[in-house]
Amino acid sequence: MATSQIETVSSGADKAKLAAAVALVVGSVAAFYLLGKQGAVAQWGALLIGLVAAAGVFLVSESGRRLVAFGRDAWREVKKVVWPTRKETMQMTAYVFAFVVVMALFLWLTDKTLEWVFYDLILGWRK
Repeated sequence: MATSQIETVSSGADKAKLAAAVALVVGSVAAFYLLGKQGAVAQWGALLIGLVAAAGVFLVSESGRRLVAFGRDAWREVKKVVWPTRKETMQMTAYVFAFVVVMALFLWLTDKTLEWVFYDLILGWRK
């Protein structure tokens, strides 16, 4: 049973956490480019540390907790899916290919028929 609550008001602390996460992302990208002369290890280290810190700050905010809860609910729903067997999958794939071939033949015949009607019968153009 899914309960839907719409919450449009965020606390000041939550907004500050989101702002801090954005600042950490911007800072880590800036550090990546500013540390260009220090070497690739320093660049990528600063970027990864900043992004991990930003993700951590985001996940402790209300938005982050809702995202994690959504992910858990989605995973729970995926586990309920009854996946087709290999035989069913192969059969459905064969049906799709057969339908594509039939439609291709139909469209080719329609195209050739219209070409014959317009160019040969109506306009009298011979190739």
